[in-house]
Amino acid sequence: MLELREACLAILASTDPQTKVSQLQQLFDDYHRQHVTLDSGRGLDVPHIGIPGRPIKPELVPPLQVPKRKMDSREGRASLLHSLAHIEFNAMNLALDAIWRFPNMPDQYYEDWLKVAKEEAYHFSLVNEHMQSFGFTYGDFPAHNSLWEMVERTTDAVIARMALVPRTMEARGLDAVPSIRDRFKQVKDERAVEILEIILHDEIGHVLIGNRWFNFLCEKDLLSPIAVYRELAKKYRAPILKPPFNLEARQQAGFTAEELQLLGQREDCHFTHSA
Repeated sequence: MLELREACLAILASTDPQTKVSQLQQLFDDYHRQHVTLDSGRGLDVPHIGIPGRPIKPELVPPLQVPKRKMDSREGRASLLHSLAHIEFNAMNLALDAIWRFPNMPDQYYEDWLKVAKEEAYHFSLVNEHMQSFGFTYGDFPAHNSLWEMVERTTDAVIARMALVPRTMEARGLDAVPSIRDRFKQVKDERAVEILEIILHDEIGHVLIGNRWFNFLCEKDLLSPIAVYRELAKKYRAPILKPPFNLEARQQAGFTAEELQLLGQREDCHFTHSA
């Protein structure tokens, strides 16, 4: 019988986005029909093939080399949608990586991240399909790799991964999506607005999952979440978060009042890092 974590590693290695999406949906369904086992204690070897599997395009460039996206043309709007599709593609991969890479977590941890992976795949499909209505598809524009670079930095510790990817890098999406949604409202792209509302709603849940497991690991080892976060952000070189902040969404995503109060205070910048 198929084993969940091993299957997630195989899907992560797939280079075709549509194959990855369809295989992930099938795995999610099969797991919840109890056709897939879960061996949380098994340590899996890092594969010889490169992960994550990626298509030949998009070309990956430094963030400052990604062209600015203006909304006054179809190509400009498609370019912005492409950046969203790339984020969702990476987010799907990071959820798969969180499942296979870290053993000995509770079963619910793996089930939570399988749900995240499925929803990120859905987001990718929604954005890519809408982009195709403009005559473009995923891979047609350059993109940067900042999100996955933080995934790679945190391969050695699940607590670092939970601290610095979902509740830091992805949490930045909670701040950014409303302004992107408003840009599409201005050009009366109702479908893009609908998609961004779905993404914002689901991303609150994804960041909440990151917070849940980060706090679980802190409680398990009797660690102060704020103190250990500060240490991890410094050790793994997390980028400094800058305003504006979506405080309402962050609160819904499980950040405490004390954490929200510290946002943006430069003297405590190693608490408030993000993408």
